[in-house]
Amino acid sequence: MTTVAAYAAPAAKAPLERTTIERRDVREHDVLIDIQYAGICHSDIHQAREGWGEAIFPMVPGHEIAGVVAEVGPGVTKFKVGDRVGVGCMVDSCRECENCKAGQEQYCVRGNIGTYNAIGHDGEPTYGGYSQKVVVDEAFTVRVPDGLSLDEAAPLLCAGITTYSPLKRFGAGPGKKVAVIGLGGLGHMAVKIAHALGAEVTVLSQSLRKKDDGLKLGADHYYATSDPATFTELAGTFDLIVSTVSAPLDFGAYLGLLTAEGTLANVGAPEEPISLNLFSLIGGGKTLAGSMIGGIAETQEMLDFCAAHGIGAEIELIEASRINEAYERVLASDVRYRFVIDTATI
Repeated sequence: MTTVAAYAAPAAKAPLERTTIERRDVREHDVLIDIQYAGICHSDIHQAREGWGEAIFPMVPGHEIAGVVAEVGPGVTKFKVGDRVGVGCMVDSCRECENCKAGQEQYCVRGNIGTYNAIGHDGEPTYGGYSQKVVVDEAFTVRVPDGLSLDEAAPLLCAGITTYSPLKRFGAGPGKKVAVIGLGGLGHMAVKIAHALGAEVTVLSQSLRKKDDGLKLGADHYYATSDPATFTELAGTFDLIVSTVSAPLDFGAYLGLLTAEGTLANVGAPEEPISLNLFSLIGGGKTLAGSMIGGIAETQEMLDFCAAHGIGAEIELIEASRINEAYERVLASDVRYRFVIDTATI
């Protein structure tokens, strides 16, 4: 076991504090990663504050991890010491079910093992990226291409793949009109990726406050959802809408913006249940869909795509001592567009 410094929430809703945790010894197929950067995802806050249900404490959040391989197990074939790598939202799965074998480990029938707030197959709790080192099986580690800086790559391990996957799955590309609800950590990546895929991109945000940013990131149009005229003007417009917000929405209103047989894909995860009049789906043959990150192969595909198109996250680099402040700013939508922890400051 190796003792490493980390920032952890000692209990639900408690401020994160500096502590130490134990990392397992490197096994046959493990890589030891010196973490250099860790993104702060809104889901870190949901889990640290038990917004999504009972959680495991102490909790070391962080599933947007970028760093350098420091040691490899004797059976490792994918990586060598010095390689630039990333770890996303999961660190294991059963690897045997139909979904795992299809490269959709995120939908493992027995449940994937989260990078933190989970219990591994060895019975030990998992701890995330707000720490100096992590040990991960090579099968759940991805390569960060040379064209991406590690700090801007870290958020791609969640925000990038979470938006890339539904955009690819539902056919975002030339000739398609795609709307992105929300221009935050997820939304800004959705805009960049949809634009790079060749779609005509519209941002739907509560206000026009971030309009200039949205257009610079690749949006063709920008509308305020607080203006009722938006829903009249854009009725029947979009082939695909990706909702990146974690607040409950009037889904009937947004479904009205879809073309016939269009899709509203949700990647934001509100803590509250939603209600829906099914006629808003039936009248137009529309689809209300969900999507959760992506498999390991698709995550690597996303990183390679982003490197090829010069896409990184828009980040604000912070010292670890500012994590609690960053959480409050995320909740206040006061970040453009992803906080990233410089783990050297832990």
